[in-house]
Amino acid sequence: MKMVMIVYNEAIDLEVMEVLADCAMKNYTKVMGVFGKGSTSGTHGGDDIWPGRNNILYVACDDKQAKQMVLCVKELRKSLGKEGIKAFVLPLEEMS
Repeated sequence: MKMVMIVYNEAIDLEVMEVLADCAMKNYTKVMGVFGKGSTSGTHGGDDIWPGRNNILYVACDDKQAKQMVLCVKELRKSLGKEGIKAFVLPLEEMS
């Protein structure tokens, strides 16, 4: 089992949700309006100095679905240009 964490600019929420629904994502947890800084996406602080926020999706899935979601995120990154999205795959030891 894997936990896929997808962090992306809130401005592309609709595109992310559509692509991942078509991909392998069926169940998820979404955390909206988070702040952060990335080496390519810059700082998102949700204020006048650092506008913008991110959303995070957590998806528990099998290894095959995790690989499919990563591929979907890579393709979405190509089509979106400068808007930020990244996927991280973490081991998931137990689910109850």
